Amino acid sequence: MSLRATRIEMPASTREQVVTLLNQRVAEVTDVWMQIKLAHWNVRGPHFQAYHTLFDTLADHLLEAQDALAERAATLGGEAGMPLGQMAQMANGPTWPMGVRQDRQVIILVADRLSHIANRIRQDIDETAAWGDAGTADLLTEISRQLDHDLWLVEAHGEA
Repeated sequence: MSLRATRIEMPASTREQVVTLLNQRVAEVTDVWMQIKLAHWNVRGPHFQAYHTLFDTLADHLLEAQDALAERAATLGGEAGMPLGQMAQMANGPTWPMGVRQDRQVIILVADRLSHIANRIRQDIDETAAWGDAGTADLLTEISRQLDHDLWLVEAHGEA
């Protein structure tokens, strides 16, 4: 990996590790965003309006997280993001089962995807802190808080 020069006092090897991690999460967040949009576009049932609106809000939060992760990678001197095809190869979470539209089933699938990425990012907080990058750990904490809040909203909708 080639990093550009920066005045950030952090070893290049640490910056490389962090940029790699951040770009992995950009790919995963992008994948979850797309799955949430699939839910938004295709959900049907008695809870359609509430879920349709909720999924748009969740998608917006994921795009904010995606942007923050990519910009942190660029801040550390790395390349931010990657082409969509490469992102698809790097995303390693559950895939969206096309054809599922019933609102109660969709809300469970959305909760599964949000929890997957939220738990990954929560692990990254400790990892980046251990690498000595408090700035990235702080950013990840902020993203984690939003994802946890969003997951709470989704889980509340899913309760019978």
